Amino acid sequence: MTLRRSTLIYYALPAFSLAMLGLPLYIYLPTFYTQYVGLSTLEVGLVLFFARTLDLIFDPLIGSLSDRFAKRKMMMLLGMLTLLTGFLALSYPQATWTWLLTFSFIAYSGWSLMSIPYLALSAELAKTYHDNTRLASTRELFTIVGLVSALVIPYLLNTAENAQATIQLMLIIVTLTLPILFLIFYKKIEEPQRLSKAMGFISGLKLIWTHDPDARSLFLAFLSNSLANALPATLFLFFVSYVLKTPEQTGAFLILYFISGLCALPVWLYLSKIWGKKKTWISSMVFASLAFSFVPLLGSGDTFYFMIITLLSGLCLGADMALPAAIQADIAQKFEKTGNSLTGVLFGFWAMLTKFSLALAVGISFGILGLVGFEPTLPTENALNVLSFLYGMAPVIFKTLAIFLIYKYHDEA
Repeated sequence: MTLRRSTLIYYALPAFSLAMLGLPLYIYLPTFYTQYVGLSTLEVGLVLFFARTLDLIFDPLIGSLSDRFAKRKMMMLLGMLTLLTGFLALSYPQATWTWLLTFSFIAYSGWSLMSIPYLALSAELAKTYHDNTRLASTRELFTIVGLVSALVIPYLLNTAENAQATIQLMLIIVTLTLPILFLIFYKKIEEPQRLSKAMGFISGLKLIWTHDPDARSLFLAFLSNSLANALPATLFLFFVSYVLKTPEQTGAFLILYFISGLCALPVWLYLSKIWGKKKTWISSMVFASLAFSFVPLLGSGDTFYFMIITLLSGLCLGADMALPAAIQADIAQKFEKTGNSLTGVLFGFWAMLTKFSLALAVGISFGILGLVGFEPTLPTENALNVLSFLYGMAPVIFKTLAIFLIYKYHDEA
């Protein structure tokens, strides 16, 4: 028996508000604290890097705790309250680096406390192979709608150019919507009883590494693909501002990207039923790589061509968000059948890999740009060529590596 459509929607509701909160928390926050609060760029960079590193380290622990916790939904409630508390304090700050460090860590920890059990719950709710895909796809559909809303609403209310106003606007919206949507989720989603024995993070990963070569190859593929996605995300503003020289089009590019992903998601869901998740995910990565391989050919004023590339690569967004999560749920369910509860451990580990890829992308891209003498005030032609390569071709290389690694995974369609 497959899941009802109403269950899919009730489960996906919190993803909308979480996505709306994620954009200001990760994008606007650094600008806000440098331009409006008065901290130096160095202070903000070091503090947020340290807070995110601590958060990354705690993800596996949170995943393990969620396996041992009586109810994942109760852990999510604790995470939501922690997240909103941290974000409220960050929105009305004191001009000290200790304030930023304390409450950014609280906010990031709250995010992990809410999102990791939330992802793990999908593997326990799903009853069939395709249910995993349907749950992940519906959740990511609401995520994309939340991201588009977070981009569009500030423009409609004329706050997009003001980081402080945008953060406080998103705080109001999320504070109103997240508790309501979470309450509906909490009431309508019945959490299955867990009978398997919960394992610790180290012992759980050791079991996976020694007994499941499929999972090992998937771990490496997921990291490589996450890095491929993190590099253009990190360098997007630089590329639009210094290569295309159209920074005023930033919002339009992002909205086009997410809307195209939203429209194409049902198609990828349909294809996954015919081809299986593995072949469908590989197809989406090949398509995105072909589109993105033309990026290094672009230069100043090539807005139209970049919009086409953005549209085509955006079509693959839904597949890249939903299918890896659905495959992760398949693996978690496979271990559950052995009597070992590793769902939280697995999703905690995958969350750690995602955040590690973001940190790695910053280190690789900014490090290389620094070595070639990239200066935003007067970038050289050679530095701009390196920027185009890092933004356009490096992701293609990492996605190709991910495709090779995914081929080793046996999809149980």
